[in-house]
Amino acid sequence: MTKIKSVRTRVWNWKGKTVPPTGNFCTNASDVLWEKGDAMSSFRFHQWLTCEIETEDGTIGIGNAALAPNVVKQAIDEWFAPMVIGEDPFDYAYLWEKMYRRSHAWGRKGVGMTAISAIDIAIWDLMGKLTGKPVFKLLGGRTKEKIPVYYSKLYSSSIEAMQAEAEEAKKNNYQGYKMRFGWGPKDGMAGMRENLKRVEAVREVVGYDVDLMLECYQGWNLDYTKRMLPKLAKYEPRWLEEPVIADDVEGYRELNAMGIVPISGGEHEFSVIGCKDLIEKKAVSVLQYDTNRVGGITAAQKINAVAEAFQVPVIPHAGQMHNYHLTMANTNCMISEYFPVFDVEVGNELFYYIFDGDPDAVDGYLDLDDNKPGLGIEISDKYLHDFEVTE
Repeated sequence: MTKIKSVRTRVWNWKGKTVPPTGNFCTNASDVLWEKGDAMSSFRFHQWLTCEIETEDGTIGIGNAALAPNVVKQAIDEWFAPMVIGEDPFDYAYLWEKMYRRSHAWGRKGVGMTAISAIDIAIWDLMGKLTGKPVFKLLGGRTKEKIPVYYSKLYSSSIEAMQAEAEEAKKNNYQGYKMRFGWGPKDGMAGMRENLKRVEAVREVVGYDVDLMLECYQGWNLDYTKRMLPKLAKYEPRWLEEPVIADDVEGYRELNAMGIVPISGGEHEFSVIGCKDLIEKKAVSVLQYDTNRVGGITAAQKINAVAEAFQVPVIPHAGQMHNYHLTMANTNCMISEYFPVFDVEVGNELFYYIFDGDPDAVDGYLDLDDNKPGLGIEISDKYLHDFEVTE
């Protein structure tokens, strides 16, 4: 069997057109800080990392990461790449444990686990290409004819603009819609009313026959969320996402135990054990790990098994092909998040500008090709002129 010959990382720095930040765009963990300017700035991803793993026969597997790409690149280049070079990519479980355990003093979460994720995704893409199979076929195969998707955008803005966006999105018959809150604890009762007006306005457009998801992005706190939940209940939200910071697992548990609105989270959790704790403590009713943070496909598949045993649905954070393959291969992953192609704003959109092959949602669903090996994506040069690439 061919062995891993090299690991190449690149950071793609977006230099093209961006949508300028606006006030009350999306609550986030930085809102509590006393500072001027764009509180969302540290949560915008205008850089992306690609990780290409090549074997002796010239086959290349592609992984990626969006968190702190410059730091993740250094972690891969200096620490993790030497661990996998010379190894058989099909020994993926051993390679994952090798990376995890040999970085355990510093790498269990955050940058270390993100670096492991990028390598692991590349290894799965590599295995698919070497066997001539799509990744979802290696994970268990097709569990659904097509993947239903929910529309994920609707950042907080004027009521008129949000209703117009929702009206336009409805034309594609999405299976749900996710909107963001623009006001949090420091905005008091007046901010609560602004949030509620927008939930009511979007619900008015999409109706009650599809799900409406509500996103806080860690921008609320326990007290504020307790006050908001009864006010939100009448709009029948599918879930309230990341109401408090990721480390406040007890806060998640307490909110979820109220039984008013299902609480979701896990996007900023890392590793199998981290997600197991959320599930075991009943901190979330819906788990939303991010494959290129949580430990890659190897870790994600283990998490899926734990979640299924506890009957907690898994809906991976963000669209992107690594998530779609996991959703296709697992009955407990019923739907996928879908970010529409759009000008670069928060940064999730960069995936469309760096890669070719991501499927478009059609009439509320997307599909994966049974005959396309690996993840089915390749690095594109179409928008190369809009990037500054760091090797």
